[in-house]
Amino acid sequence: MSRYSAMELMIAVGARSLPDHATVVVGTGAPCAAAMLAQKAHAPHLVVFFEAGAIGSQIPQMPISVGDSRTFHRALMATSMNTVMDTCSRGQIGYTFLGGAQIDPYGNLNSTCIGDWARPKVRFPGSGGANDLASLCRRTLVITPQDSRRFVEKVDFITSPGYLTGKGAREAAGLPADTGPYRVITDLAVMGYDEATCRMKLLSIHEGRSRQDVIDNTGFELLFADTVETTPAPTDEELEILRMQVDPGRYILGRA
Repeated sequence: MSRYSAMELMIAVGARSLPDHATVVVGTGAPCAAAMLAQKAHAPHLVVFFEAGAIGSQIPQMPISVGDSRTFHRALMATSMNTVMDTCSRGQIGYTFLGGAQIDPYGNLNSTCIGDWARPKVRFPGSGGANDLASLCRRTLVITPQDSRRFVEKVDFITSPGYLTGKGAREAAGLPADTGPYRVITDLAVMGYDEATCRMKLLSIHEGRSRQDVIDNTGFELLFADTVETTPAPTDEELEILRMQVDPGRYILGRA
């Protein structure tokens, strides 16, 4: 039996993706847990933004929403959604975490519907601030389970833009040139994006998983890094912080 769950591994990888002194907009759930772990483990000066208006928080416990008063704990500023989004539009946010029901080879995300937009099979909540964040933050990370229904050749609806149709498409659409998808962190592997084609590329595979596992759970052809690494496991310190400080109530960790 593994000493850590898939959720703990995904959160640890997400946390390691956030350097000290960086800025990041997060929602609740795994992205918030990753930001909290990063602050407590290696990035004490990480500046965390929440869509409801908190800037520079030091979150004491796992919040249940972006408007939870705990997201304002020891914050540098208590502002508004307008201020947070304006900061994104000025190009001052380095990272954000997003998710969706579907993701395609270019990192486009769908959190709107499955099927035709006018008569969908399933209707989802939609964008919220996700389109703005994917459009304006420099690096977009995704934490999601991986299967071929979620990883599709073409999303049914582009809620949040990735690299759209490939190299140069974001710029042609009027989006900032230095923004776009960065990492996809799943229960199987970690993916990045090929610089030449902007297509999703396998970077590392989690311990106990195989290249074939990743291929079988991806509905499009993945590219592969020259050397595909094994994802480093969560350290004992990371696991202790996660379990005892970040989410002792297991609101997120209990989903694994």
